[in-house]
Parts: sequence; structure tokens; C-alpha cells
Amino acid sequence: MIAFRFEPACAADFDELLALRLRALRVSLEALGRYDPVRARQRFTDHFQPQYCRHIVVDGRRVGCVSLKPTAQGLLIDQFYLQAAWHGRGLGSQVLQALLAEADAQGLPVEVEVLKGSRANGFYLRQGFVLQSDGPYDNYYQRPACVAA
Repeated sequence: MIAFRFEPACAADFDELLALRLRALRVSLEALGRYDPVRARQRFTDHFQPQYCRHIVVDGRRVGCVSLKPTAQGLLIDQFYLQAAWHGRGLGSQVLQALLAEADAQGLPVEVEVLKGSRANGFYLRQGFVLQSDGPYDNYYQRPACVAA
């Protein structure tokens, strides 16, 4: 287990979080022929809501971010990125389990949108998410509501 904690993000963190997003998505976006830093910045601007965004912190260092946003249907995981050095080490699973525990405590389903071709698709399937639909560039998953025991 990796000891991590969440810290709240704020509007002033925008550029740091955008840089993390660009690094995290570049390979997948290039594979789809869709890497465009200007469009990526606009998309991040359109989705960034600092009140829901959290830094993922390990040993006092920010290593990623994630947002957990309320929706009409439940909760949405958005902007979930880890620095590449943390991929494949179990931290993403731990963070996701913490978020799912929050959703379970509220009895809410969780949705996530994942770029086609991204390794994150397999990650969410392994974590119990079910493909609901797909679009031209993204897959849409949901994890049904579970009631915490």
C-alpha cells in the first residue's frame, strides 16, 4: 500500500494540472491523431471545477489529481491523472477505491469518460465499471451504486 492523501486544488493550480493532463494524454491522443495542445487546454478549461478537484499527494509531493463531481445521476470521476512514474504501482487503484468508498457511503453510481485507445479503459473494467456507450473518441463507463456495509 502506498500512503497517499488528497489535498484540495484551487483555481491557481490550473497550469500545473493542465501540464499533467497534457503529459498523461499525449501518447493516447497522438495515436488517435487528436493531439492538439490548444484544444486540450480549452477542454480542460471547460471541465475544470476547482471545488471538486483534488491533488493526489505522496510523501508531501503532488503526483496526480482527480475530480469527483456530482451529476444528476450520481458522481463523475473526471480529470484523473497520475505522473507516469506512478503508473503500474497500484496508486491509481488505491485512489479509485477511496473515491468509490465515498460514492458507496452515499449509495451513488459512478461514471467515467475514457479516451479510446487509453490503457485506462482496461483499468476501469478491472475495477468493476461497465461500458455504457461509446462515442467517436471516448468510452463511457458506469459502476452501479453499492451501499456501504
